Amino acid sequence: MRGNKSRGARVNSDVQRVISHIIEFELKDPRVSSLVSVVKCDVTNDLKECKCYISVLGSEEDGENTLKGLVSASGFIRKRLAESLNLRYTPVIEFKLDKSIEYGVMMSKKIDDIISGD
Repeated sequence: MRGNKSRGARVNSDVQRVISHIIEFELKDPRVSSLVSVVKCDVTNDLKECKCYISVLGSEEDGENTLKGLVSASGFIRKRLAESLNLRYTPVIEFKLDKSIEYGVMMSKKIDDIISGD
């Protein structure tokens, strides 16, 4: 039993899990960094579109290259998503770079600097 999750939240988590697996184990694009993680997936209620937020550990250039690689491989990822999940429609995937983890690390470092300065 999956608990009290709504159908939308269940679809979002399933899509996130499958896309993470595809990127990690099946995608062979050299532009895609090995240190990429899928932070969040938002699938619309009609299952036509999906915004997939990714985070890349590394430089700004690594993030941009990974984003370009994922955009060019979005057809392959969508095909593998359709094979893995039994949905009425397979959503068109739009990848977006998420910088919230970097922001959190930066803020934590600033807090540590302030505390150590006292």
